[in-house]
Amino acid sequence: MYGCAVVVEVILSVLETAHTARVCAGGYSQRRMPLKTAPGHPADIPVEHLSMLLESSRELFLVLDQNHILQYASPSFYKVLGYAPEDLLCQPLDSLHHPQEQSVSKSLLCPATSPQTSSTRCRLRCKDGTWRWFDAAFHVRSGDGGNITIASYLDVTALYRMECERQVIFDVVHALNETSNLDQLLQRIHQALKKVLYAENCFVALHQTHEDTFHFPFYTDQLDEAPSPQKVGRSCTAYIFRTGKAALINQSEFDRLAALGEVELVGSPSPSWLGVPLKTPTATIGVLVVQHYGDKNAYGPLDVDFLDSVGGHIALAIERRSAEEALRKSESMFRLFFDYNPLPTWLFDRDTLRFIQVNEAAIAQYGYTREEFENITVMDIRPESERQQHQEYLKNATPEGHYRGIRKHRSKKGKTFDAEYISHDLEYLGRRVRLTVAQDVSARHQLEQQLRQAQKMEAVGRLAGGIAHDFNNLLMVVKGHTELLLNILPPADHVTRKIEQIDRSADRAAALTRQLLAFSRKQVLNPQVINLNSIVEEIGKLVLRLIGEDIELLITKGADLGFIRADASQIEQIVMNLVVNARDAMPAGGRLIIETSTQELDHSYGSDHSVMSPGSYVLLSVTDTGTGMDVETQARIFEPFFTTKEKGKGTGLGLATVYGVVKQSGGFIWVYSELGKGTSFKIYFPQIEGVEEQAPIARQLTEIPKGTETVLLAEDEPDVRDIARQFLESGGYKVLEARDGAEALSLAKACGHDIGLLVTDMVMPGMTGHELAAGLLRANPSLRVIFMSGYSEQAAVHAASITPSMRLLSKPFSRGSLLRTVREILDAAPVEQNY
Repeated sequence: MYGCAVVVEVILSVLETAHTARVCAGGYSQRRMPLKTAPGHPADIPVEHLSMLLESSRELFLVLDQNHILQYASPSFYKVLGYAPEDLLCQPLDSLHHPQEQSVSKSLLCPATSPQTSSTRCRLRCKDGTWRWFDAAFHVRSGDGGNITIASYLDVTALYRMECERQVIFDVVHALNETSNLDQLLQRIHQALKKVLYAENCFVALHQTHEDTFHFPFYTDQLDEAPSPQKVGRSCTAYIFRTGKAALINQSEFDRLAALGEVELVGSPSPSWLGVPLKTPTATIGVLVVQHYGDKNAYGPLDVDFLDSVGGHIALAIERRSAEEALRKSESMFRLFFDYNPLPTWLFDRDTLRFIQVNEAAIAQYGYTREEFENITVMDIRPESERQQHQEYLKNATPEGHYRGIRKHRSKKGKTFDAEYISHDLEYLGRRVRLTVAQDVSARHQLEQQLRQAQKMEAVGRLAGGIAHDFNNLLMVVKGHTELLLNILPPADHVTRKIEQIDRSADRAAALTRQLLAFSRKQVLNPQVINLNSIVEEIGKLVLRLIGEDIELLITKGADLGFIRADASQIEQIVMNLVVNARDAMPAGGRLIIETSTQELDHSYGSDHSVMSPGSYVLLSVTDTGTGMDVETQARIFEPFFTTKEKGKGTGLGLATVYGVVKQSGGFIWVYSELGKGTSFKIYFPQIEGVEEQAPIARQLTEIPKGTETVLLAEDEPDVRDIARQFLESGGYKVLEARDGAEALSLAKACGHDIGLLVTDMVMPGMTGHELAAGLLRANPSLRVIFMSGYSEQAAVHAASITPSMRLLSKPFSRGSLLRTVREILDAAPVEQNY
């Protein structure tokens, strides 16, 4: 193939001999012309071979006159650009050049000196309106008729596209490395695209899979505002996303797609709209769009190919930056969770066991600074006795990498506590690490222990109360018959002594039952507003006789002590029981301290004693310097029949009674003890406002009063009912017997208002004594009532509602106590009933 320079020389030679050949519409006249193809070797080339030479060249040639009017074009020129000769000949060259490059072309066609050769890269318009890129060379020669210009054009459209793609890809990669967020990256991508094609109106729509919506992280447009996130719908953008193919949608194409139901108008109409899918190797993440509102030929197939080619690289850059931002956001959320988690949290290296990161909660819980944590290992927060075991535990790995449990931990100050933890193995910055969240559960364990103890005590209390109720009915029968027998037998009779022995044993059994009832909180108390100092002062006079000379007694009474509401006799019993236990715990002597004080307890105290509410309390404490107790003993000391004393020296009911009375009085009791150092019982009673009350003085009646009134007796136990009837009849009363509440109501209805007194058991099948009394009082408001109680749960509950026209007798009771109570209530002044 002849080279370009040879071709130009041939054309110039033809022009220089133009007097023998005139330029015509199709070419030159046929003749032979001289041409030096090599130095010293002249050759003649026919003119017809010139056309063959021009057709075989990769370059396109034009011949221009001095006014830049096209005089000749090589056949390949017409073929590449799609024109016919009549379309171009005698037309100015400017009509083919892109408007942006016309000024450059003119400067090259009009050189300052001649001959001159110059070159440039420019675009020529094809007949279909598209543009192709060429490397152009202009060869200007002077002749008789003025300057003649030979223009050669080499089609570099494919090369230019490759260069543009490479440059845009380079700019995208460079932007990815230099920018810190997605917004900056998209701005830089837009600038890179503007170097290649018209992109003043450009946007990126990214698809949100879960919501099936587009959001627009980049949007620049001359007419429309950036839209808010929207459903995918039927826009042109959605069409590109659905099909996954790039498309140039002009007005005619839009009309065609709209007629098929593929698209609908969204935003301002655009005569030239170009969209390409943003594809990664795994998914289509969105669409890139450029559009021109004024030029329907702004984009061509080459622009579609170019933008589609770089779209994949842009998609990868967007995906990477989005993933990085998501990772940063995730790391930020993790950091917030890590730092502000209220539970101690840390990250440690599984190989070295050193702490990597800790949060503020861990610093507060364990007492180490952040810098100190970085210089210690997880072994340093474990007690010495458990480090070896923990070392073995850390070596073992589960397939799931999850760990949980409860371990002993130790703070910097040496405090040991139970820590419940959850751990998880993971990779962090190329290291094997373990993330751990821990929680101090010592308070929870203490609360659970207190709850278990309370539940156990409640269960034992219910059992004790049930036994005491039934046992009191039995004792009622035993003591009733012994009393009746003693009243009819001569005092000197040998049988009398045996009956008296039975009666004394029954009294001891009754006392034992009362202790059980005290523990189960089912005894009937006589609460008053009292001052503990008064009780302690009186007891102090008696204590010295109990403790012996080898025990030093120290009584400290708090000043301005508040009042409590409790049964004074029961409080005395509490102190005496504690004093006796303290004396037995100091066989070789020691010190006994009894103290009272007013205490204000806040939430910090409640955290260690969770069953107590913050508030004002009156404290009674009894402390000794005796043998003390171990933890196991402390856990059982309030259980009935539990004792550490020798057989025959203790019933095991003393502290159980203390516990029951304190609880029934609304108080709390705690024990603090250490082997070899002593024991301290601290009892907290809620402080109340009021005036101290004096206990009524019981009248001592020597004679048993009698009467003639009608008494309605209701008792479901036949033996108890028989004894009560005999007691009442021995006092002169007329007795109507009823086996239950229903029978008692029938008898009362038959007798009308002749009944002056109801004596009823508290607990009966079908109807309680409380319900029976309520029914009878509605018909006869002047009726007086005596309740008999075996200290059942209901009796303890209803005791508080006893009115002045009612009395409560605890089983077992004597004939004398029953008849005195009957006479006392019948002789009392009438009281208005509110039953």
